Amino acid sequence: MNPSKKHQDGDGADKKARSSYFHLPALDVPLAFPQATSATSKFPPCESDYYQLDDLLTLEEQAIRMKVREFVEKEVAPIMAGYWEKAEFPFHVIPKLGVLNIAGGTIKGYGCPGLSITGAAIALAEIARVDASLSSSILVHSSLAMLTIATSGSEAQKQKYLPSLAQLTTMASWALTEPNHGSDASALSTAATKVEGGWILEGQKRWIGNSTFADVLVVMARNTTTKKINAFIVKKDAPGLTATKIENKIGLRMLQNGDILFKKVFVPDEDRLPGFNSFQDTNIPLSVARVMVAWQTIGISIGVYDMCYRYLMERKQFGAPLAAFQITQQKLAQMLGNIQAMNLVGWRLCRMCENGKMSLGQASLGKAWVSARARETVALGRELLGGNGIVTDFLVGKAFCDFEPFHTGEGSYDINNLIAAREITGFASFKPTSSAQQSRL
Repeated sequence: MNPSKKHQDGDGADKKARSSYFHLPALDVPLAFPQATSATSKFPPCESDYYQLDDLLTLEEQAIRMKVREFVEKEVAPIMAGYWEKAEFPFHVIPKLGVLNIAGGTIKGYGCPGLSITGAAIALAEIARVDASLSSSILVHSSLAMLTIATSGSEAQKQKYLPSLAQLTTMASWALTEPNHGSDASALSTAATKVEGGWILEGQKRWIGNSTFADVLVVMARNTTTKKINAFIVKKDAPGLTATKIENKIGLRMLQNGDILFKKVFVPDEDRLPGFNSFQDTNIPLSVARVMVAWQTIGISIGVYDMCYRYLMERKQFGAPLAAFQITQQKLAQMLGNIQAMNLVGWRLCRMCENGKMSLGQASLGKAWVSARARETVALGRELLGGNGIVTDFLVGKAFCDFEPFHTGEGSYDINNLIAAREITGFASFKPTSSAQQSRL
């Protein structure tokens, strides 16, 4: 035999060894780490209600929480890591979610559940506890798109669109943000020009959740005649409408955010929302959405805490459970304390909103403060899980990445604080004054 050929090929045993080395089977995480049960194999039980905050909920709200919790733990937890890695959306879950009758949240009639603000928030938090992307998709659908149709649409529009949206047999998107107008959304430039029988939309939108597959899009555009902001219902197959998925996100990877191009898109008169006539008409859906986003971050934090608690109790190092060490106990207690405070702020926001006493500034401050505490909580959880803290199967690494969009979504942390400060002081600090203006002060 040619020696060089033998050296190149090796004997049969060497080839088999190399083959097994380079083609290892996928690890079964529960078997590989018997002291650390993954969230995809069995989602951890809820251990975070230290101050018995469930007592603040009505029996109906408690029932909603348990109904949604059981569903997402069974149907979503086992598949979330795989879909997150592929940045794909689990469309097959939507019909099952529709059976829970939570889409439409607080809207009454038209097949909608008519939940309390608290009930709707609890439902979203329970979904976010397991997966933030699915929760965000439902928020866009219910608290932004459906709520805008319910508050600004005609009776005919409500009858036409809300029933199927409530059943989740159709899906909706809400398009406000643009490539050049994020925090200053009131300056949006997408144009709506009146023509015979309808309107022509021209412009672009960015970061629009559900936009790549939504059946209807609620689109904000500037009326070229009045210069005011109007809202329109646009069908997904409208000629001239193009929605392109935003790729390479590090967070909310399952949520299908899109860039939308409107190129001479015709919208009939019957699909302009008659009650939406200025940017101020975004206040209702945005205020409600900020409360809901605050509760989403609470839900994410609860899921991370639950995972960390079980992990620390199961995993042993230096001959003892990680839960027995002082540094891990301190971090776990800090996370738990954050969650109790976040729950109380979130609950109070909901009750104020239900009683018509919540202002835009209060909603904004609540979202900003809760999201800051949640960000800290998730980061502490990432530390507690060590190396497994970056593995999606253990939830925490995935939640750590998923949380970042919440720091800037529905108004960034800074902008929301400034909205509250404007309400407190009476001074709007959003637009900096020029040097010439400052010299005259």
